[in-house]
Amino acid sequence: MNSRWSDGDAAGLNELELLVYLSRLVGDDSSLVVWGGGNTSVKVEEKDFRGRPTAVLRVKGSGSDLKAVGASDFTGVRMDDVLPLEERGEMTDEEMVDYLARTIMDPGSPRPSIETLLHAFVPARWVLHSHADAVVALSNTGNGAEILRQALGPGAIPVQYRRPGFVLSKEVAEAARAGGVESVVLMNHGLVSWGETARETYEQHLTIVSRAEDYARQERGSRRVFGPAAVAHIPMEERRLSAAAIAPALRGALGRNQQTILRYDDGDDVLEFVCSERAAALSQIGPATPDHLLNTKRLPLFVSVPDPTDPTALSSAIERGLAEYEQRYLSFVAHNNRNGVPALAAVPRVVLVPGLGMWTCGRDSRAAMISGDIYHHTIGVMASSESVGSYRSLEERDAYEAEYWPLELYKLTLQPPERLLERRVALVTGAASGIGRAIARRFASEGAHVVVADIDTSGAAKVAQEISSSSGEGRALGITLDVTSEDQVRAAFQGTALAYGGVDIIVSNAGIAPSAALADIALADWDRSLAVNATGHFLISREAIRMLRRQGTGGNVIFITSKNVPAPGAEFGAYSAAKAAEAQLARIVAIEGGPDGIRANMINPDAVFEGSGLFDQDLRARRAAAHGVAPDQLEEFYRQRNLLKARVFADDVAEGALFLASSQSSKTTGAMLPVDGGVREAFPR
Repeated sequence: MNSRWSDGDAAGLNELELLVYLSRLVGDDSSLVVWGGGNTSVKVEEKDFRGRPTAVLRVKGSGSDLKAVGASDFTGVRMDDVLPLEERGEMTDEEMVDYLARTIMDPGSPRPSIETLLHAFVPARWVLHSHADAVVALSNTGNGAEILRQALGPGAIPVQYRRPGFVLSKEVAEAARAGGVESVVLMNHGLVSWGETARETYEQHLTIVSRAEDYARQERGSRRVFGPAAVAHIPMEERRLSAAAIAPALRGALGRNQQTILRYDDGDDVLEFVCSERAAALSQIGPATPDHLLNTKRLPLFVSVPDPTDPTALSSAIERGLAEYEQRYLSFVAHNNRNGVPALAAVPRVVLVPGLGMWTCGRDSRAAMISGDIYHHTIGVMASSESVGSYRSLEERDAYEAEYWPLELYKLTLQPPERLLERRVALVTGAASGIGRAIARRFASEGAHVVVADIDTSGAAKVAQEISSSSGEGRALGITLDVTSEDQVRAAFQGTALAYGGVDIIVSNAGIAPSAALADIALADWDRSLAVNATGHFLISREAIRMLRRQGTGGNVIFITSKNVPAPGAEFGAYSAAKAAEAQLARIVAIEGGPDGIRANMINPDAVFEGSGLFDQDLRARRAAAHGVAPDQLEEFYRQRNLLKARVFADDVAEGALFLASSQSSKTTGAMLPVDGGVREAFPR
């Protein structure tokens, strides 16, 4: 490994700033740490709240991620309070956490890491702990201790696997005090090294990791450690079409009790592994480290069929596999559960399908992405372990205690409450501007993952980027969609399935508004209005019903119709007639979708000018002429004609859509919701 330390970047930094710099160097290297893993610390002198000089350990707080850590993420604990603990014979995790909470310099700091005592007891100013893949791979073998001695030399001391806490901290400190020791390898866990300067600590760490990499590389040579391919690779286009076809069924099966977001991955390393002869056996050995386990569970689901492009056969195999997975998982819990702790969800976080690749799942796209990223690490660790020996994982009991560790279970209780559309996927058409954009943004604010679809490619991408910036990476996807194109509609749903596994909410909003008297309108304009404002909604509805039925968890279709459905306007015939057809279509969707739990409802907005793609200058002029007012008075004309004398905004329509999309309207289908300020002529009847 090459050092990325820069004396120029480090110049002038104080010790805490250097700790941040060191931590981000480590965090930016995915081969050293997994998401949220790893830890760094420095021992400094600070003044306490009374101004007294105090020896302090600054250590990464619980829950921080090294690649994005800041100064406020490092908790200071008083060394005079912590060091005497090394003389104690025993201490439970709960006692340790309670004790450490009383040693904090700043009461508002994050909770100290569970490895705080390890960092405090090691007799060096700087301490760095990583989950370096190369080192973990050597320790996760049948004769790991011997292999580590051969690869890393006598200065790297292996310490038998033990869950982080008081006893492990003492064992690491004892090993670190021995003469000639430069690092400690925590078996099935990671690497701890130290030094008197930040740079020395960082580069010493890289030196050890490099030795491990070189050793595995030499042992592996040109061998295919996973064996020959057992399943032929399917060409990418066919593979992804097959993945899109099966994803909704997989998502529905995984989310029968609680919806989940899926992430599909057919990276080269994934395909090489899942298609190999040994993948079925190796994948069931277990995780590389406890940190891997917490994000991927102990085992993935491995589903193999003769033809992975056959969705019927694969869907049946998935159902059988999930039933068997649940039974095995609950047996694993029952066999190891000595305290009556309720079992966690008996569903996999990783699904491997030879020929197609991997799906990972989670409560949101970030969680699914983290699980996927970590399983890439697991594949790499398995490859290196098999290069030097035979891959081994945690013992079953250790795996159970890692997953059901009270401190980890406590973290689950700290998660924020779920929002109205959490775990849901919404596809919104015509979402680059106006009503569609407002709905997409509002849905995302309530936890939905949003596919922003529009014929305006750059506009869709911009809205998706806005949502991802405010709601989190991966929360939105911008796609090009002409709703009159059968192929593009099909591709939009396929893209949604690949991105998130399926869809729950479809907002059929895209539309155009030609304005002319019936005597004057051109046939092409009439046909175009029907194509977009009626047939386009049919194409969206048809594909939505197909996908929702494959998913099997119900769903929601929301049609943005118009006040012109119950109250058409003069010189607006092409628009009004097509919108009336859309409304009738919505009722049919409600009738035919009801047995499958698919709801369909309508919103009738009126005169939404803000950010609208419909009310361009030409339409404003035509509608103003039809109503006998000046173009600059058109908005005021519409405001004055409704009962509330209110302007209607896109955000008002979005609130109505949120109500219809959420469980708040779970018993409502076939309904028409006016958002028009109260236009008497348009009262539903």
